[in-house]
Amino acid sequence: MATIMKNANTLRKALNTGSGLSFGAWQMLPGTHLSRTIARAGFDWICIDCEHGNIADNEMHESVHAVASCNVSPIVRIPANEGWMVKRALDAGAHGIIVPLLYSVDDAKRLVQTAKFPPYGKRGFGSPFSMGAFDGKGDLSGFDYMNNANENLLTIVQIETKEALDCVEEIAKVDGIDVLFIGPWDLGNNIGYPVKGDFSPELKEAIARILKAAQAAGKKSGIYCPSGEVARQYADMGFQMISVVNDMTAVPVFMAESLSKAKGSYGHAAAQAVKGAAYGAASLVTQEKK
Repeated sequence: MATIMKNANTLRKALNTGSGLSFGAWQMLPGTHLSRTIARAGFDWICIDCEHGNIADNEMHESVHAVASCNVSPIVRIPANEGWMVKRALDAGAHGIIVPLLYSVDDAKRLVQTAKFPPYGKRGFGSPFSMGAFDGKGDLSGFDYMNNANENLLTIVQIETKEALDCVEEIAKVDGIDVLFIGPWDLGNNIGYPVKGDFSPELKEAIARILKAAQAAGKKSGIYCPSGEVARQYADMGFQMISVVNDMTAVPVFMAESLSKAKGSYGHAAAQAVKGAAYGAASLVTQEKK
């Protein structure tokens, strides 16, 4: 039964085999059809965003299983480092959780406690849903899931506050933390160098420090990217869990570009639509293409 969970977690497999490189996408809009459509594009994992996305608890449950049904890892970003939020995501069947808003080593240790079953943590047992996101045939029992979850689920922490950056080397050493994941926009805001175009030298230095801390502790590193071009740059730097695109950027960008081509005004109209429709992430995509 350990093999069932190990094989089903495509993100964990990618991180621990070969180059360790994995690419994922970000889902911010609700809907199982959307979940499956994104998952079928070839990504190793899909982040179901319950922090900034328009996705409620019941919708998260359904998207987790929709993504898993495509043999892709559903990863849930919870809104905050709260034990009940960890429980809801993992009980839904998430193959891993991305947790924002950490400030200290104690925050990281507390997170591990809520994400792990005893004797390593304090996670409660009883969800009838978790198993289905790993085994559609029904061969994995609840007890099988409980006995194998600790070693097969991923606990991913976002490093995005100044306080977390200041102690990132110690956070990286916390047993049970698998990946240090960077949210560049919030990180830039919180260290006093907000992203207004290109990343500042100070933000680039902070990103490099987080990567180094993960590598030194034998942990994996990840980063949120607004486009494939940017994602490739960070893959070449050594990051391993890399987001490529989100639905709220992909949909308006592609639709605006297609309309602009149809009107014969490709370029100017697309740039204007991207700027208005896709907010900050899409504006960075436009800048990267220049």
